[in-house]
Amino acid sequence: MEVSCAFPTALDSPDNIVLAERLGYARAWVYDTPQQSPDVWMTLALAAERTERIGLGPGVLVPSLRHPMVNAAATATLAALAPGRVAVSFGTGFTGRRAMGYRAITWSYMESYIRAYRGLLRGEVVEWEGAQMQMLHPDGHAPARPVDVPVLVGALGPKGHEVARELGDGLYVTLQLPEFMSEYSWVPYLAWGTVLDEGEASDSDHARVAGGPGWALAYHGAYEFGGPDAVRTLPGGEEWMGVVEKAPLEQRHLAVHTGHCVHLNEADRAAWDAGGHAMLQDVTISGTRDRVRRRLDELASHGVTELVFQPCGPDPGAELEKFLEAATS
Repeated sequence: MEVSCAFPTALDSPDNIVLAERLGYARAWVYDTPQQSPDVWMTLALAAERTERIGLGPGVLVPSLRHPMVNAAATATLAALAPGRVAVSFGTGFTGRRAMGYRAITWSYMESYIRAYRGLLRGEVVEWEGAQMQMLHPDGHAPARPVDVPVLVGALGPKGHEVARELGDGLYVTLQLPEFMSEYSWVPYLAWGTVLDEGEASDSDHARVAGGPGWALAYHGAYEFGGPDAVRTLPGGEEWMGVVEKAPLEQRHLAVHTGHCVHLNEADRAAWDAGGHAMLQDVTISGTRDRVRRRLDELASHGVTELVFQPCGPDPGAELEKFLEAATS
């Protein structure tokens, strides 16, 4: 199983990707979350110019955020800057849409979008929104078509599985391990966590800042996919909902997604302090080096071919180094 990394796109992401390459990570995925991040393509271009080996790509692009021609042109640009190192993953928009108050896009839209996007990269004339178009880039403006870049699809259910199987080169997953995962030869799994010292408590300051943002996804995901009642079944869930429900109904998504994958927001801190931290090792890949290694072995046995680790906290370099050491020991 390869070990890669991911970053919620930030101004220092190119620096962290340079470090990840030096440490030996296989690939760096960067999030498409414009409500809290700088542009994903600008960030990847900067990383491409400063690296030589590490794979690069957006993980995941949210189709509704850009016209397919825009993403095709950006993909071609990155492929020119980092030949043979680019892969692209698409998703329906957990944070990239829900943090702005939208629901996820439909799988029918995803299918149409990926067909148009892949057709553009092949140099074909495609139809989008009732108009016919083609990449017309002259020499020096983009690589010659076809631009061959692997495309992965983030899917957990049957509709996504159908799109991924027909149009994708792999399956990009997180939070769950779908049964159909075994049908794919390339399966990156996005995960969070931290390596704890022997005897270190799950509610230590280090565990909170380095493992907490990934742990908080249990509450964010429960709220978005199951509603308030699902959150209240979790340790500290009542306290979490108590903070979120102070916001006006039409703005609660802001209270939920503030700090998403970066730091604990007010609701997350309330749940952590109320005992929710007890779930840390259950919902993230956190624990001693041996425990982390066992979790990775379990994921590989279920069909994960690439573990994608997102470091959190004030020292992502140290988290990258400790995690890779545990993963490869």
